[in-house]
Amino acid sequence: MVTLYWFLVALMAIGVIGAFVPGIPGSILIVIGIIVWGFTQGFAGLGIPLTVALLVFAASIGIDFLAAYWGVKQAGGSQWGQIGAIVGLLLGVFGLLPALPFGGPLLGLLIGPLLGAIIGELLYRRDLNLKVAAKSAIGIVVGSIVGKLIEGLLAVLAMAVFVLSTWSQVVG
Repeated sequence: MVTLYWFLVALMAIGVIGAFVPGIPGSILIVIGIIVWGFTQGFAGLGIPLTVALLVFAASIGIDFLAAYWGVKQAGGSQWGQIGAIVGLLLGVFGLLPALPFGGPLLGLLIGPLLGAIIGELLYRRDLNLKVAAKSAIGIVVGSIVGKLIEGLLAVLAMAVFVLSTWSQVVG
């Protein structure tokens, strides 16, 4: 049982890394680890850790979208740029870019919102002012970095709540 616990903690640590690094599964690995541990222990004492992990997972999904939106808005981009960033994020992660021979969703997560914001701004302004479009794209990068930092901190919190709640079951 102790071996399984440490395996699940390692899985959750990968989830924490994934919350910081695009392209690696993040907080979902923490949720999976808690559920697996719950099945082996009858979910005793896992109400709070599971609730925190599920809330962190739901928040991380929203943060990805809001970070791109916020980044464009802070850089002075239009709603077209903001919508383009979100559409670019979706297409980059789930659409065309995963078919690439390398990079896949990671590359899509990085390039999709950038291209989406640039295309959105160019469509809105109806001219080829790449300076304004590039400024919006840079805003997305900054927003995405801030979003990943927030997601990572939340993932650390979820993992810490699990370890603190279950430590006595393993050691004691």
